[in-house]
Amino acid sequence: MALVAAASAAPRSAGADAQITQYSADVGEAGYNFAVATSDGKAHQEAGQLQGSGENEAMKVTGQFQYVGDDGVTYTVNYIADENGFQPQGAHIPKP
Repeated sequence: MALVAAASAAPRSAGADAQITQYSADVGEAGYNFAVATSDGKAHQEAGQLQGSGENEAMKVTGQFQYVGDDGVTYTVNYIADENGFQPQGAHIPKP
């Protein structure tokens, strides 16, 4: 398995390009995970794991991302992606 990690403490300032403040990743035969954050308030974490075997083998992915909207509010989306499709959840996402 490979593991990569880096960090930068770049300050957030208006009009500046976002800088990566956190990054890690781990990839293996049965799955992966990663996390990344930037100085503009965006962050994304995800993990995928193989489930089943043979013709029934599939990747199940869980994750979360967040961002700061134009209104200054931080929005968070949690999700699962599996045999049932992409299933996002968040306080700002309408429920069926």
